[in-house]
Amino acid sequence: MAQVDAAGLRTEWASRPKVAIGNRLRYDTDVTHSPLKDRLEMAGRSAESMIRKLYLPSLLLAGVTAGFVVAAVTSLRRAGALNAVIAGSRSELAGPAVIGFVLVVFTCERIWPVERRKVLARGHLQDACFFLLFATVMAPFVTLLGVASAELFHRYTPWMSLSFAARWPLWLVVGVTLVAMDGCNWLTHLADHRFAALWRVHALHHSQEELSVLTTFRVHPLVHTASFLVATVPVVAMMGGRPIAPGLITLYLCLGAMPHANVSWSFGPLGKILVSPAYHRIHHSIDGPVDVNLGIVFVFWDVLAGRAMFPERGSARPSWRTGLAGRPVAVEQAATRSRVAGVFARQLLEPFDARAHY
Repeated sequence: MAQVDAAGLRTEWASRPKVAIGNRLRYDTDVTHSPLKDRLEMAGRSAESMIRKLYLPSLLLAGVTAGFVVAAVTSLRRAGALNAVIAGSRSELAGPAVIGFVLVVFTCERIWPVERRKVLARGHLQDACFFLLFATVMAPFVTLLGVASAELFHRYTPWMSLSFAARWPLWLVVGVTLVAMDGCNWLTHLADHRFAALWRVHALHHSQEELSVLTTFRVHPLVHTASFLVATVPVVAMMGGRPIAPGLITLYLCLGAMPHANVSWSFGPLGKILVSPAYHRIHHSIDGPVDVNLGIVFVFWDVLAGRAMFPERGSARPSWRTGLAGRPVAVEQAATRSRVAGVFARQLLEPFDARAHY
């Protein structure tokens, strides 16, 4: 029988790595360690850590949005209308009429401001970047969302079309449709303030501390998904296959942009019907409730819901600060010096960061 070197055996076992089992240590009998296995385990831990940092509802919303856009592009290409639709969207939503309107209102802000500030204030520069994004990318983007939403409803909910509307005069059908669209936009705006996943993409709009007409375009791309889906319902129901005149879409956009102007206008008696800058500034106030004055163009939705807070005469003053308390969203005013591109990127990426506190 071979003799056993007890001292050598003890040395061999002592050199093996130990693993914890309960409160005691045991020697690891697996002495083979694969560098590839170690790297895979490290990669797995890194991926798990990265997933924990991502806010999954925002990723899901982005996936749904991408699906809508791809479906619309595919459909329009099949019909040979993609280029025409994209060109038309830029003309309606970011064409000369819209640019001219923004310049006129911006000039009025210089003459009759609520808050006096430099022309090249950080808020103006940052929101100008969002306007450029809207004019180049977002105008076609939101149009594609509308196309995809309409096709979805036409295909799966044909019962939604109201046949009796075909017998109405066109002016009446269009008028009712636009008012109903505004009501749908009011509902999605309320949802933006009620649901955490939607607030994450809407908070960017409320983060502006130097409100101006350009703030209209300070929105995250994903904020449009729910609003265009819901606002398409009355279009499908009332209009059928008939389009709304492009000029009316431009007018609706301008009426929705005016309330963000840095002026104290309340519109007098008309302010009981249309959303005015003084009325909407209360909604953006850092010190007041943000779930009031949710109207986009018309005030009566707030009145019906008991959420209307009308400004007192002459009450729009510089003390009405705008923005979000605690600055949960990256804002350009917080930097020691202007970093437009860096802040812009952070504002678009923050909704995907689970560590962000909204």
